[in-house]
Amino acid sequence: MLPSSFTKVPDNNALTAPEPMNDQTAIRMSDNHSQKLTTLRRHIQHTIVGQNRLIERLLIGLLADGHLLLEGLPGLAKTTAVHTLADGMALSFRRIQFTPDLIPGDITGTDIFLSQEGEFKFIEGPIFNEIILADEINRAPPKVQSALLEAMQERQVTITGVTRKLPEVFQVIATQNPLEQEGTYPLPEAQLDRFLMKVELDYPEQDDELEILKRETERLQSGDRESGLAVLTPNEIITARDEVNRIYMDEMLQRYIVTLVNATRNPGAWIDEAKQWLAYGASPRATLSLARCAKALAYLRQRDFVEPADIIDLAYDVLSHRIGLSFAARAEGITARQIIQQLVDIVPVP
Repeated sequence: MLPSSFTKVPDNNALTAPEPMNDQTAIRMSDNHSQKLTTLRRHIQHTIVGQNRLIERLLIGLLADGHLLLEGLPGLAKTTAVHTLADGMALSFRRIQFTPDLIPGDITGTDIFLSQEGEFKFIEGPIFNEIILADEINRAPPKVQSALLEAMQERQVTITGVTRKLPEVFQVIATQNPLEQEGTYPLPEAQLDRFLMKVELDYPEQDDELEILKRETERLQSGDRESGLAVLTPNEIITARDEVNRIYMDEMLQRYIVTLVNATRNPGAWIDEAKQWLAYGASPRATLSLARCAKALAYLRQRDFVEPADIIDLAYDVLSHRIGLSFAARAEGITARQIIQQLVDIVPVP
């Protein structure tokens, strides 16, 4: 909860719920998608114990049509969660294991000369799938990491001067180990900015870890291998995304998002001691991403309008990887979480 001294409620412009949608077909489709998303969530929860925040972020990324970066120590179910998400949808899926010897052509594909036919033929790389798991993305050198930039932003790849479109439903979900781990490379700022959210994972609670142990023991004893449910098709995902785009956001909330993002560029205007904390702030892409994510979260919570709590809940995941800490901040032990939390606390909430 934000301190009441920082909460601003306009006298004559209080937020009110918007008028219900007139399109009854759209409402029925929303109910249908809501049921399928609930089934998909339960499917993931059957495999991933705890980690409810991670599961919610995976669904937000799917609905907001954005790429996700999952960060955590090895063994925290990052890869398993993405596998399970893809297993619950009727989408093509491919895992790319990033290693130091990977080259860009291993991702995008390449032209191969066929001697019998006397011509070159393009062989598609794994990027031409709908769900891409970029596993341990920061273990590959920067040249390989940058090969994803055009695909993530433009939904296309250009190879030997020829541009090829990627599937209409296309999402990269990357996992990375903390930079302190051996054999990791920092991702370029331009690539980080392409990720809709960065989701940080921590160790599970003891009760959750005990449940993980019990489920794994039962699975090994029974030999159970749950098959995919194929809950959502590509067309249904596209329709759900259209419905998310129609979620209502009041102009005051739009201004709140802009003010919050701008506060990362000039934190000293809000917190005197923060003047030297940030080397750079979040880009306008962060503004768009935060709005899209807030709409997707409202949709998951079965509302047709955004509330301030939706924005506050997602602020850190959307902004943390888009700001650069200064040397002074690192020397003082200041973290991105601390800075964003202080800005969220002090920027007036409509």
